[in-house]
Amino acid sequence: MRQYRHPEPNEITLPKVLAALSDPVRLSIVEALSQGGERGWSGFDACVANSTLSHHMKVLRLAGVISNRGDGTRCFVSLRPELEQAFPGLLKSILKYSESAKKGARLSSRGKAGKIGLPGAPSHVKQSS
Repeated sequence: MRQYRHPEPNEITLPKVLAALSDPVRLSIVEALSQGGERGWSGFDACVANSTLSHHMKVLRLAGVISNRGDGTRCFVSLRPELEQAFPGLLKSILKYSESAKKGARLSSRGKAGKIGLPGAPSHVKQSS
């Protein structure tokens, strides 16, 4: 079973967390985890390559935002409770702002309602239904 390095609670810093959350793909990962708890990697419908998803997970893990747990050949991801203890209300505030920004972005430039998939996906990538 693969062991993942997670920072100690006293190593989690605000600049690292904010840098990790500055990417739209990583923010969407955190948003999904905040709604449903622990997920296997297959539980993410990302519009990015698996190698890119792996990179984003690593950035979030090393910043102290998420925790990885291996179980056989599967990997499960969850939000770290230490993050809320270190910075109370931070994720809730960021996700609330993110949700309002998405609501404002739902209209395309032609004025029609557009589907929003995982932010950060190139515009030429067809979104799955």
